[in-house]
Amino acid sequence: MLREPDLLILGAGPAGVGAALAARHCGLETVIIDAEATSGGQVYRAMPTPFQPLPDAYASPDRRMGEQQRQALAESGVTTAFGRLVWSVGQDFRVDAVGPSGPEHWCPKALLIAAGAYERVTPFPGWTLPGVMGLAAATILLKSQLILPGQRTLVAGSGPLLALVAYTILQHGGEVVGVLDLASRGDWLHALPALLTRPAESKRGLNWRWQLHAAKVPWLYRHSIQNVQSSSTGLVISAGSIRSDGSPDSTAVRHFEADCVTVGHGLVPSTEITRLLGVEHVFRRELGGWVPVLDDDQRTGRDGLYAAGDGCGIRGAAMAHQSGYIAGYAAALDQGKIGLATFRQLTAKHRQEQRRTARFSKAMSRLMAQRSGQVRAIAADTIVCRCEDITRAEIEQSLEQGAQDVNQLKSWTRCGMGPCQGRICGDTVAELLAARCGGREQAGIWTARAPLRPLDVAAFTGEFDYSDIPIPKAAPL
Repeated sequence: MLREPDLLILGAGPAGVGAALAARHCGLETVIIDAEATSGGQVYRAMPTPFQPLPDAYASPDRRMGEQQRQALAESGVTTAFGRLVWSVGQDFRVDAVGPSGPEHWCPKALLIAAGAYERVTPFPGWTLPGVMGLAAATILLKSQLILPGQRTLVAGSGPLLALVAYTILQHGGEVVGVLDLASRGDWLHALPALLTRPAESKRGLNWRWQLHAAKVPWLYRHSIQNVQSSSTGLVISAGSIRSDGSPDSTAVRHFEADCVTVGHGLVPSTEITRLLGVEHVFRRELGGWVPVLDDDQRTGRDGLYAAGDGCGIRGAAMAHQSGYIAGYAAALDQGKIGLATFRQLTAKHRQEQRRTARFSKAMSRLMAQRSGQVRAIAADTIVCRCEDITRAEIEQSLEQGAQDVNQLKSWTRCGMGPCQGRICGDTVAELLAARCGGREQAGIWTARAPLRPLDVAAFTGEFDYSDIPIPKAAPL
């Protein structure tokens, strides 16, 4: 069955929810799709129904905000299609997905992409071992399931998730053996004036840090993981100090023992769909990487196509939510549901909130930006593409042989052809190539192709036996 709503929104995180509420408020027939069972995205992730209601001790501001957004969405009249995996988006905006009952298809008048972001982990020896996971994966366990990533955990990487994950592990009864922060004290002090523009968030962050200090958790500034090895009792982690660009600056090594390592080096905008649809993109390191070119109202260069949230640049949940509202109102304006004066009136408060949040968001984004020296320090035998088991040495060999951009390197090595489609290795591969060819713009970006996510054939075929296949009678001789 082909459905044709006025506006179809891909992604039910803060940006997608904001866009849906705005569009429906203006009278657009609006559908929102997400692979999860409900809205919220990563930041406002909901817990499974059997876990609710939660004790007050777990009622964090993020959880309360998520519940408010889910309630608003439920009361809005927006059609929700959760549990749908979008695997293809055509040039005519036809969206193909697999849902609980099999294949589904939409062909909306307008399409809004709110795909969010995914985590970046710069490879190091041992990053593929069991027990090593991303900071974002740890937050899913902690937020959605109340499960500790490990009894004794080392937290490493960059950005605000360090303190959040470490604090939440303590809150749930786990032990944090240490925190390795790529940033220096000076980096955090430099960001402090911007962070104080959001007093509530800053207060929460300071509380997390105070609780970690009270628990005597070592916090090592400008340190990173050198390698992780398995032992009979868990994991042994070697760590060392780094320069501002992420490269090692001494031979001094500190060792930690843990049964889990959670590590993350920032976020990367999810641009697979906007690239698939031919939207122009530019590279902005401070925004996480390649981002679509938009006007002030979240329009792409294609009529009827909009984008909002962290998929347009890493700015955080608050900025994403406001950009979603602006995009939803823009879709209503372009379809004649509201006039220009009404549009300006409706979007004014959301633009004002964006201005209030901008300094805080930019400061957080800078702390999470990729450090080129950290990529240069990757050892030759370290796996970079974990789907295809491709090491840095194999990538460098292709570069020596003349690979000129990431897509040529992809065809020579299969790097980026695995189940993740280059989401995990893409930034690292491009940075290695950029060091040789003059920059990330010259290195390029993977060509997006369908299917956007791995799919089981059974999702399309369903259950059948050969006896179910109709066989026509043979033609008479």
